[in-house]
Amino acid sequence: MTQTAPASTAAPPGPGPSARIHRAWFVAAVAFVTIIGAAGFASLPGLLIEPLHAEFDWSRGTIGLAVSVNLALYGLTAPFAAALMDRFGIRRVVALALLVIASGSLATVWMTEPWQLVLFWGVLVGLGSGSMALAFAATVTNRWFTARRGLVTGVLTAAGASGQLVFLPLLAWLVDHHGWRPATVTVSLAALSVAPFVWLLMRDHPADVGLAPYGGTYVEKPAPTPGATRRALRVLVGAARTGPFWLLAGTFAICGASTNGLVKTHFVPAAHDHGMPVTAAAGLLAVVGVFDVIGTVASGWFTDRFDSRRLLAVYYALRGVSLLFLPILLAPSVRPPLVFFIVFYGLDWVATVPPTIALCREHYGEDGAIVFGWVLASHQVGAAAVAFLGGLTRDLTGSYDTVWYASGALCAVAALMAMTIRRRPRPAGPLLVQ
Repeated sequence: MTQTAPASTAAPPGPGPSARIHRAWFVAAVAFVTIIGAAGFASLPGLLIEPLHAEFDWSRGTIGLAVSVNLALYGLTAPFAAALMDRFGIRRVVALALLVIASGSLATVWMTEPWQLVLFWGVLVGLGSGSMALAFAATVTNRWFTARRGLVTGVLTAAGASGQLVFLPLLAWLVDHHGWRPATVTVSLAALSVAPFVWLLMRDHPADVGLAPYGGTYVEKPAPTPGATRRALRVLVGAARTGPFWLLAGTFAICGASTNGLVKTHFVPAAHDHGMPVTAAAGLLAVVGVFDVIGTVASGWFTDRFDSRRLLAVYYALRGVSLLFLPILLAPSVRPPLVFFIVFYGLDWVATVPPTIALCREHYGEDGAIVFGWVLASHQVGAAAVAFLGGLTRDLTGSYDTVWYASGALCAVAALMAMTIRRRPRPAGPLLVQ
């Protein structure tokens, strides 16, 4: 049953008691579609490495640098984006971000120099994607849901994987048959196509439509928070004084290094090094996306019921073991052991997100979304480092094997770090100090 504002409030009337579906679920659905529509940018980098190397004779390290700039800005923008959403609203920030993504992706069609790839794909797409990163999902979940937060976080996190599933086979086919330029145009059009849905259907706060959050009690919409940049930095300073922040940031940096930085960026060219067709390797990554949806939604369900620290330790340990076996599984054709790795890795891909967000919320209360934005920044810095170092290692050694083994060892470290996060929550008040 929908919960509406009490009579003592001045909120506009919401749906009556007969309403069966809370408006929060429609907002979550819009957010899901939006994340899917913008997911094409995350599917493309691994498909661009070989075509750009062949056409422009740019080294893999140079191309990896552009991808690393993209990943780093994606993360570093997130905490400021969360604060900007508090200041200007979710709808405005996300709609503008989609336009920036579309512009940066489209501009790459006319590039001729490496610095243009860094500017268009690295800077513009990085800034745009960072403005609607996982902090977007955390903000929507924190505002619109009190119950089922873990589940909704898992579903919205899985939206990125769903987008990968939708776009990756198509983009691989376009690159293989028509070149990389039509693929980048497709990404641009996809981002543009969902912008109207955000502008027309997204609402910033339950109080905008006279409702309580799903499973909670009605609260007035807070006044816009001025000084978004100052607030993001103050939250960082406050969080940095606590041990859980550094443990969460460290584990999530390893998460980014072993997923976006390594597998998403370098799996396709690594498989191609072993004689596998690009379309087949891209198809395997799409299968990762299928099982990522299952694993992340399940992780959200687990997060509502089990200790988040233990969940993280199990996820990182299993991921590390799987990466140690990958170098011996790659071959010219797709074989059952490699399919098993893809399924196993897919289930674990971003299963770490719901328990990480839950721990940020547990320790930092109403500033949890911004703290998670900073934790996400560390995720992307880790991803950026490995995106560059992976390409550089391939240039220097002719193989990716060293990077797979190193990432597996780092995941073991992350599992140990997760278990050392203390359980006693901080007070739920803000971290800001006057």
